[in-house]
Amino acid sequence: MAYKIVVSGAAETGHCSPGALELAKEVGREIIKQGGILVTGATSGIPYWAAIGAKEAAGTVIGLSPAASEIAHIKTYKLPTDYHDLIIYTGFDYAGRNLLLTRCADAVITVCGRMGTLNEFTIAFEDKKPIGVLIGSGGTADMVRDIVKKSHRGMGKIVYSSNPRQLVKKLLKLVEKEKNNIRC
Repeated sequence: MAYKIVVSGAAETGHCSPGALELAKEVGREIIKQGGILVTGATSGIPYWAAIGAKEAAGTVIGLSPAASEIAHIKTYKLPTDYHDLIIYTGFDYAGRNLLLTRCADAVITVCGRMGTLNEFTIAFEDKKPIGVLIGSGGTADMVRDIVKKSHRGMGKIVYSSNPRQLVKKLLKLVEKEKNNIRC
């Protein structure tokens, strides 16, 4: 069974590092190339670019929307519907969507990010999910290591890399290790 990997990141990317959108696209492609399924918050910015990359690699992309319907997704939230094979309309606004998004995944990758990305990161951290952080993409991703260290809660199940291919590879190894521990 393919692993479901969430790409979490800034919907508004003006503060991300130069090239962050291309990095997000590469992360999406690598998730598919390495046998995964991409899951996003069905939003713009980093997750959207990851979806573009995943579709370029002929992969499956599932989105979880904060809206209760397709009409609300488009008209109220002003979010895209393209580059996704399936969008689930949660009706739980952003905070509820973030909880479902991280809980439905086998792992979460943080690329750039703002407060919502930090929320998704902390949910995944508290749930002891494997997490990958794309260093050098800006925003939350570049602050995470320091936040984790200063939070005095342990280092979590986190891998870091500035290379999308290596990040996905390291994260999938961690996911597989976690799955093997469950089976034992």
